[in-house]
Amino acid sequence: MSDEHLLTEKRALLAAMLLHVPFDGWSGKTLAQAAQDCGFDAGMASRAFPGGAAAALDFWVTETDAAMLRALESHDLAAMKVRDRVKLAVLTRLEIVAPHREAVRRALALEALPQHAPRMLRQVYRTVDAIWYAAGDTATDFNFYSKRMLLAGVYAATLLHWLDDKSEGFAGTAAFLDRRLADVMRIQQAKGRLGKLVEKLPNPFRNLRRA
Repeated sequence: MSDEHLLTEKRALLAAMLLHVPFDGWSGKTLAQAAQDCGFDAGMASRAFPGGAAAALDFWVTETDAAMLRALESHDLAAMKVRDRVKLAVLTRLEIVAPHREAVRRALALEALPQHAPRMLRQVYRTVDAIWYAAGDTATDFNFYSKRMLLAGVYAATLLHWLDDKSEGFAGTAAFLDRRLADVMRIQQAKGRLGKLVEKLPNPFRNLRRA
């Protein structure tokens, strides 16, 4: 089976699973039902997702990140401030999964289990890394990691808020995200001021050498 053919079947299975996940969660039962809906034999689901439903969920996260990046290509990101690019990316990603909000809720319930924590962390990292990539981040020093850690917190909090947001067009989520990004900007500014202050402090080792 070619990689392209396997990818097509994985996407078909995922689309079918998303119809059942709100009722049966990300489970083996859901994956088996999806395979049946697609007319695949019982072994096809195992070949497509050797890790079962959890692997299918991981595939959905990857597919959604890629869809977000494609959607952002239609925007003039270069003309926007970095903060606005990040905000647009987060809201774009939420918009993509909006038709499957219950599937997102079920995903968080599954990944709240201790045995799934490492995979959840990898997924969040990939998502925030994709967002920073779209925002044009070129950091290669410690800022590369600090930016992603800060955004991971913002993204996770925004996702939880979005799950219960009943406002029209998720306006409440957009406002919530604005506040969280403002908090991050204040942290970044404080880090910058602290760095400049440290540079001005006397170097005790330099004074020791003089002595």
